[in-house]
Amino acid sequence: MILSRVAKVILFCALLFGHPSWTMALDVTIEEFKLDNGMQVVVIPDRRAPVVTHSVWYRVGSADEAAGKSGLAHFLEHLMFKGTAKFPFGEFDKILERNGAEGNAFTTRDYTAYYQRIASDRLAIVMELEADRMQNLVLNDENVLPELLVVREERRQRTDNDPVALLAEQVEAAMFSAHPYGRPVIGWMSDVAKLGREDAMEFYRAHYTPANSVLIVAGDVTPSQVKSLAEKYYGPLVNTFIPKPRVRTPEPEPIVERRLTMADERARFSYVARYYLTPSRTTANGREALALDFLSEIVGSGSQSRMYKSLVLEQKLAAEAGAWFVGSQLDNGQFALFSVPNPGVDLNKLEQGLNTVIDEVKKNGVTQHELDRVRNQMLAQQVYALDNQMTLLTHAGTALMSGMTAKEAFSTKEWGFITPEDIKSVAQKFLVAKNSVTGVLLKTNTN
Repeated sequence: MILSRVAKVILFCALLFGHPSWTMALDVTIEEFKLDNGMQVVVIPDRRAPVVTHSVWYRVGSADEAAGKSGLAHFLEHLMFKGTAKFPFGEFDKILERNGAEGNAFTTRDYTAYYQRIASDRLAIVMELEADRMQNLVLNDENVLPELLVVREERRQRTDNDPVALLAEQVEAAMFSAHPYGRPVIGWMSDVAKLGREDAMEFYRAHYTPANSVLIVAGDVTPSQVKSLAEKYYGPLVNTFIPKPRVRTPEPEPIVERRLTMADERARFSYVARYYLTPSRTTANGREALALDFLSEIVGSGSQSRMYKSLVLEQKLAAEAGAWFVGSQLDNGQFALFSVPNPGVDLNKLEQGLNTVIDEVKKNGVTQHELDRVRNQMLAQQVYALDNQMTLLTHAGTALMSGMTAKEAFSTKEWGFITPEDIKSVAQKFLVAKNSVTGVLLKTNTN
């Protein structure tokens, strides 16, 4: 009998949470191998449509930039589309367009990734393009300097002109006093304005090589097909350096609570955000990171969350309220909460309400009903995510870039063992004042 995805969710929940000792992983086929040059390859077959999503992930992000060069990883991401001798400027996009493909790239603190979605019988086309620019990028002042202006304008639009984004940037800078996670991925404008061609080429030569990358392909392919094509296009590439361990200044144990207040006449609303420094999934002990994931869902995800029910529905202090946990980074994680007040509500009273929600969890924990509800929701989200090739890639790639395995990205074997006591414990351990940075955005009266 073939079960639908919905039926699988129902059956999985019944089995897993009816029998806590019974565990399993989601039904995802993953094949992995390495090329002779050290490039790691991951294949996730998905044969439901004749489409494939191809991606290359580099183990380098904004946290790997030198002091004074913030924004360089993101700047190079832009410049990777400037062409090679074989495929001059503009040809990359033209070839994708002619073949009905789409593609893009993104940079994070820990990695940079490039991807294309194309008909599965044309996978070789994007492999050739991506392999070529891994080692043959051509940059000159004529194509670098205009792109620098593009990046500076992107920073203005996404950060400088958005009070909420500006506040978040300042909160994260205050949170990480030593670790490079304190610098924004897009870079400080004072650094970005000084970047040039030599900076980009030096960074390119230092980080872009087969042994420092992972090829992930999801879609209508077999592992043998991907292996044959990967050996043809990526196999001949020679490593220009041997990747070394990524050495970063560890963030010291916080000793003091931090607080920032920003007034901005452009703000459409006032806003309160609280960030707590935590371990990530890679650095946490046991199931602590998973418990923080569950805690964020119970406290601040959706209309059934504690923050929403208390601050929005019952006390009517807030128009919005929520929480999230960032646990997929290589080093530290972050637990964050936010709330937007209703008109006329005093921000101090709103923040007191937020504190009350946190204090209640730390004192009395969460209920088994809350835990089961959130666990079912998270499982459903995981299963439905399997319908999207890009999500498959992102799950696998993010895990690999943070020191986990691709298969661990889809494993739910620990979910059934999380208890209300686990969640109460991480709340008491990590949601403490000295670990926190509170940011307050004040909407100023422009009349």
